[in-house]
Amino acid sequence: MELINNKYQLSGGIDPLELCKKYGTPLYVYDAAVMERQYHRLTSAFKWPKFKAHYACKALSNISVLRLFKKLGAGLDCVSIYEVKLGLHAGFSVDDILFTPNFASSEEFEEAVQLGIKINVDAIPMLENWGLHHKDHPICLRINPHLMAGGNEKISVGHIDSKFGISIHQLPHVLRIVENQGLTVEGLHMHTGSDILDVDIFMRGAEILFDAAVKFPDLKYIDLGSGFKVPYKPDDIETDIEELGEKLSARFAEFCASYNRELTLMVEPGKFLVSESGYLFAKCTLVKQTTSTAFVGLDTGLNHLIRPMFYGAYHKIVNVTEPTFKPRIYNVVGNICETDTFAVDRRIAEVVEGDIIGFYNAGAYGWMMASNYNSRPRPAEVLIHEGKAHLIRKRETVNDLLNGQIELEI
Repeated sequence: MELINNKYQLSGGIDPLELCKKYGTPLYVYDAAVMERQYHRLTSAFKWPKFKAHYACKALSNISVLRLFKKLGAGLDCVSIYEVKLGLHAGFSVDDILFTPNFASSEEFEEAVQLGIKINVDAIPMLENWGLHHKDHPICLRINPHLMAGGNEKISVGHIDSKFGISIHQLPHVLRIVENQGLTVEGLHMHTGSDILDVDIFMRGAEILFDAAVKFPDLKYIDLGSGFKVPYKPDDIETDIEELGEKLSARFAEFCASYNRELTLMVEPGKFLVSESGYLFAKCTLVKQTTSTAFVGLDTGLNHLIRPMFYGAYHKIVNVTEPTFKPRIYNVVGNICETDTFAVDRRIAEVVEGDIIGFYNAGAYGWMMASNYNSRPRPAEVLIHEGKAHLIRKRETVNDLLNGQIELEI
């Protein structure tokens, strides 16, 4: 979204205020052109011929978005059997889906096996049981490399106390299980966290996986996860994906030469592909001045965008209705009966009741982490594709809140 002639415009010259008038607020809007840009940027950065980007659909799993990435040629990284089913519904083949759950039930694994999905195992007890039931179904192993990576401890998942993955120090135990049960390990995987800026962190993780890979003779692919940092603040820094692609492709070629086989190099970005494509638009319901603070209250809250409260995440916030008004300092808050503060002491063009407020970087983990807390419906979603705005999810109503409930006559 750009400010052109003192007026905010979305891709194709679409007016966000018109979208809010047509579809109401709060409203999520995504730009397919940005998703395509990020996907092509990623695939162009990696020169290895057998490179595959799997979209981590937990970031945004709307069917229209999944179909867009399917058309672009992406695979799919799924963390629940329900994401797997959405992926199949969107047209992904079983060969292009990797199921990477954490503490999922045995029933989910069973269903994934029946569907023929690639499966990532991240716990030794699951590995021990695998040979008893599915010896002929190849598996991938999620390794915890014990690298502290990511923007903060809440989004780092590769450290020693993480619940994710099998410790690299347990590799001898893993090898014994694999040998004793005659298992086929076709892939190795790691994912260390989000918002990783340092390319060297990825390279260190890759070296750990390469050292482990020589112990498995039947590998077809190595998945190095993701965690690529995207810019949030003005003039923010981001992962140099071009540098990473060049270095990792060259090092992967060396590894494959020593392994005597060309493997597939996989990554699984989510936020990198969709974060910058998305916006959340909300209406100011009240401007409230206390003895020390001016609050801008919105018709949304942590029930629709929880990242600022959950992770301390920063989202650029602008007054879409009156972008040229003199800036004032506000705390931007939601309408939920909790402390749902989006921003503190933020300079925003002066706001009055009824103004539309826009949040940037709302494409990843926005709608997907939304809830019906306070019995408030979730927003509609719009996708701008080839210069036209398309409604891809209706706004919920009270009927949706009642759906599934069984009412007792009391």
